[in-house]
Amino acid sequence: MERQDAPSAKWWQLAFGILCMAMIANLQYGWTLFVDPIDAKHHWGRAAIQLAFTFFVATETWLVPIEAWFVDRYGPRLVACFGGVMIALAWVINSQASSLTLLYLGAVVGGIGAGSVYGTCVGNALKWFPDRRGLAAGATAAGFGAGAALTVVPIAKMIATSGYESAFLYFGIGQGIIVVLLSLFLRKPSVSVPVQRKRLRLPQAKVDRTPREAVRTPVFWVMYAMFVMVASGGLMAAAQIAPIAHDFKVADVPVSLFGLQMAALTFAISLDRIFDGFGRPFFGFVSDNIGRENTMFIAFSVAALAIILLLSYGSSPLVFVFATAMYFGVFGEIYSLFPATCGDTFGSKFAATNAGMLYTAKGTAAFLVPVASLISATYGWSAVFAIVIGLNIVAAALALFVLKPMRARYLAEEGTTAAVPNGQSVKLA
Repeated sequence: MERQDAPSAKWWQLAFGILCMAMIANLQYGWTLFVDPIDAKHHWGRAAIQLAFTFFVATETWLVPIEAWFVDRYGPRLVACFGGVMIALAWVINSQASSLTLLYLGAVVGGIGAGSVYGTCVGNALKWFPDRRGLAAGATAAGFGAGAALTVVPIAKMIATSGYESAFLYFGIGQGIIVVLLSLFLRKPSVSVPVQRKRLRLPQAKVDRTPREAVRTPVFWVMYAMFVMVASGGLMAAAQIAPIAHDFKVADVPVSLFGLQMAALTFAISLDRIFDGFGRPFFGFVSDNIGRENTMFIAFSVAALAIILLLSYGSSPLVFVFATAMYFGVFGEIYSLFPATCGDTFGSKFAATNAGMLYTAKGTAAFLVPVASLISATYGWSAVFAIVIGLNIVAAALALFVLKPMRARYLAEEGTTAAVPNGQSVKLA
């Protein structure tokens, strides 16, 4: 007889996953603090240094399907523990990097580690919460989005007082140890968790599609293209926010908000992480109630408006802080909505691997980050922002007018059911 999980088990699993994600957040969102100090010491140039960020994101994302396959087959504990070791090793390498080759090696090692943790935690959340995928994926992704919020100031201070090498070394080891310890508590459900139809207002797949089947569908590739469009802008902003602030001449200007005063750049990064972290579960929850594509349309449109605001008035320190916070508040939802949509469309059994394959879109988008540095050097940040605005507008239109009807047809053809508010199930036609 199969063992039944306690009702509280899934919430503990969600909490452990969120904490693991928080520990890998600095690998991406704290990176911008290191770019200019590294350049000041070694004079490698921003574009060359940012290529390390591209290698990190590419490795983090493109290997997730492989790492997620291990999660689907062997469970989350081993993969997450491996990830913790790798993220610690990555920042130790960064702390000693005296050449671009070593910096790139650290990025690749960090990408492998972060991808192992990310794919494990998101995939595990989708398995434990099949009827609340948006909220569960959003809460898990929030750990990655907001995890750097509490450590931005300490890292910035350590860089200023002890050098960026010490910040890499001590924060890297600390983050890695915590992930290894938390990984010991992760596990997959003992049995398949049933969807509670009375809570479900969205169409769900009845058939569990294998990764090979999923990538053969047009629905998958439309989602992939949209993911690339939106992720490219967010990754550019995350990696370049410090250079942007310096070029706008607002980085070190004091800003007073909520009874706090700090430099505009530090304030912006901290607030960005908080808004990003809040936005992921919030939009996941909203999508559980009004639909994935409707929520995408709203979020992508607001993102375009935020960049327009930054482009027009970003030279004001206060506007810079608020505009970037507004942008990241709606950007991070792609990391909750796309995994949730993938799980809804292709089922739970292979949810980690299927979501991992879709997540590789982030790696594809990462190659636009050094391109943004080159474009800004030639044409200014206005050209980069114009591209980001256009991509978000196109993605918003695709969500509502292409993905929504296409996915409805796909699910109807396989005979899925959708719950209606009174709890009854009806067949889509």
